[in-house]
Amino acid sequence: MPLWPVYTGTNEPHDGIAELPAPPPWRDFDGGPVLPAPDAAADTAAHSPDRTHRAETYQATEETVELVNAALYLRRPLLVTGPPGTGKSSLVYAVARELRLGPVLRWNITSRSTLHDGLYQYDPLSRLYAARQEAARPGRTGGTDGTGGAGGTGGAGGAVDGSGIEHHLRLGPLGTALLPYDRPRALLIDEIDKSDLDLPNDLLNVLEEGQYEIPELVRASRLTPDGVAEVLADGTDERVPVVRGRVRCRAFPFVVLTSNGEREFPPAFLRRCVTLHLRQPDDRHLAEIVRAHLGEPDAYARTLIERFLARSGAGDLATDQLLNAIYLARSAGLDAGSLDRLAEQLMPYLGQSAQSDVF
Repeated sequence: MPLWPVYTGTNEPHDGIAELPAPPPWRDFDGGPVLPAPDAAADTAAHSPDRTHRAETYQATEETVELVNAALYLRRPLLVTGPPGTGKSSLVYAVARELRLGPVLRWNITSRSTLHDGLYQYDPLSRLYAARQEAARPGRTGGTDGTGGAGGTGGAGGAVDGSGIEHHLRLGPLGTALLPYDRPRALLIDEIDKSDLDLPNDLLNVLEEGQYEIPELVRASRLTPDGVAEVLADGTDERVPVVRGRVRCRAFPFVVLTSNGEREFPPAFLRRCVTLHLRQPDDRHLAEIVRAHLGEPDAYARTLIERFLARSGAGDLATDQLLNAIYLARSAGLDAGSLDRLAEQLMPYLGQSAQSDVF
């Protein structure tokens, strides 16, 4: 029997992802050769106390649980919108931890980001330098043929020829997420609304088809018998096979795109996503968040929660501002007047809305 919900929001790791039903016929992918999903500890850079804490303490709403499961069942990206500080980027870490999806792949978007950046990076200058070193090696008996071969062995003693294309190419976060893993990878495309206007449209075909080509490897594959190149994946020093320069997923990744609502997206992009809008938490949800991060709220913490909620109606505030104020209230040993002044300074409005004098 299929499992619903697969993601429960309880923060208890399990293997329910294996019980997902078959995808819709229009979202069925057959990439190969199949790769085992990496262990959660495979990417040391992806592990930090901050990310681990966010994954363990995330407090998902009922709506969040429902729409995460809809994205998982439909094999569609999840577009998460909402004000700053509502936990948009933390969600993907919580889902990856509960469903044991391995290290989260992260693509931080800027105004200069392009689709190519997310798929792979190729350094032709380092390859040219390696080719010159190979040509100058004493006793060299083989090597590159100058036509873009994928490399191999050559030179004295059968040394590896480091001038092959695959030695100077690394898959990006999106390119790695679309490898044919046997279970979905988790990918965060953070702050997509900061991108150039063309990036959402550029993503359409890749996310719809679940595949892409690496032209440099397509050309090089004609010169090797099996057309296989071993390239570095994002977040690891291990190599993965790419056959004839083409990558196609098998398990569509769990893709979370976050947006602060600074721009609108084209309808063609929106209809290919499941959209979740995170709102500012209410008093009950705020108490749960404080409890998860700092333990049971005391009387002063509840007072700060009430003040936070009263002020949030007049401007943008982030939940971590409240957490900072409560932490200092418990740790600093200040008198009530000093705590009130400090709390006000720690919770300035993030937007341009008119402010109210609640403190």
